[in-house]
Amino acid sequence: MTGDVAVLGAGMHPWGKWGRSFVEYGTAAARAALTDAGIDWRDVGSVVGADTVRGGYPGYVAGATFAKALGWQGARMASVYAACASGAQAVNTARAQILAGLADVVLVVGADAAPKGFFRPAGGERADDPDWLRFRLLGATNPTYFGLYARRRMALYGDTLEDFAQVKVKNAACGALNPLARYRKRVTAEEVAGSAVVADPLRLLDICATSDGGAALVLSSMEFARRHGAADPVRVRAVSTVTPTYPNTVLDLPDIATDSAAGVEPEGPGFRASITRAAYEEAGIGPDELSLAEVYDLSTALELQWYEDLGLCGAGEGAKLLREGATAPGGRIPVNASGGLASFGEAVPAQAIAQVCELTWQLRGTAGARQVAGARVGITANQGLFGHGSAVVAVR
Repeated sequence: MTGDVAVLGAGMHPWGKWGRSFVEYGTAAARAALTDAGIDWRDVGSVVGADTVRGGYPGYVAGATFAKALGWQGARMASVYAACASGAQAVNTARAQILAGLADVVLVVGADAAPKGFFRPAGGERADDPDWLRFRLLGATNPTYFGLYARRRMALYGDTLEDFAQVKVKNAACGALNPLARYRKRVTAEEVAGSAVVADPLRLLDICATSDGGAALVLSSMEFARRHGAADPVRVRAVSTVTPTYPNTVLDLPDIATDSAAGVEPEGPGFRASITRAAYEEAGIGPDELSLAEVYDLSTALELQWYEDLGLCGAGEGAKLLREGATAPGGRIPVNASGGLASFGEAVPAQAIAQVCELTWQLRGTAGARQVAGARVGITANQGLFGHGSAVVAVR
């Protein structure tokens, strides 16, 4: 049995700060994807919603929420949550249902109405959650983490503030060509350097915003796609949702501060590299076969790290790859041709789905002014809190 499933439709609600319910964004994206697929809502056999825990109870049961909003018609329903990897987990759930023969057509939907300011853990106190502890006890919000990561790259590899700024310049130029992006204005390196310091060394324009938005996909079996007249659709070939590998999987929090034996080196590749490696292995490809990549650029420095974790270059060579223009439009391996989170901002449960939407349009050759010439194979990658991460490989 082939592991491929067809991407019949892709749709998005534009990103921004619209001040409306996530349900509105998700249903708009869903209808756009159904129209793109040429599928009637009543032909959908299953709905998988990527949860948004900031959306109240409807956000925790997003699959049922979107199914209700579109009009109950008897479809299966599932809801998944995996922080920033929620959308890819939803794609994975849909693919599993299709390959298991439980549904021929599955609608995947994610949407968010993000609050202003830094994200903070939802749902009250969680003393057993290391990320909650980081926020509450250390005051280490996500931009603080991004800043520490940038400092590490500067110390280990000699990355510079100018390198980080050039990531933003590249992604903003791509976002200026994307009608769905929130920020559609080119920026200069001088503008990045002149923006306010948020978490030294990162400036305001080095860090992505929080946004409202929605994204949806219509996935189907290859047999249904052929019956539907899609002889050569974009196909999802692999979805990786692996966890990190550590010698001890249960952390005894009270002992970490006093027992040096707890500080054991991880086995194998780092977390992000293990995510992408699993995707490559499942898809039967290597990084040299990629046409483009959509990665999770929460900060400019983190995009450089993804170059290395994707195997596009060696450790410490991310900035060199950027300087050579390899990851820019027209380069050897364009990264974030959509404009990335630099141009969209975070709409957490939607963004991994939006990445697959971009791959779909690029592999179809319908991405307009931002089209990557001859695109045939693409990969997405993102990392969520508490060991959640994902990568999706799409081919044509």
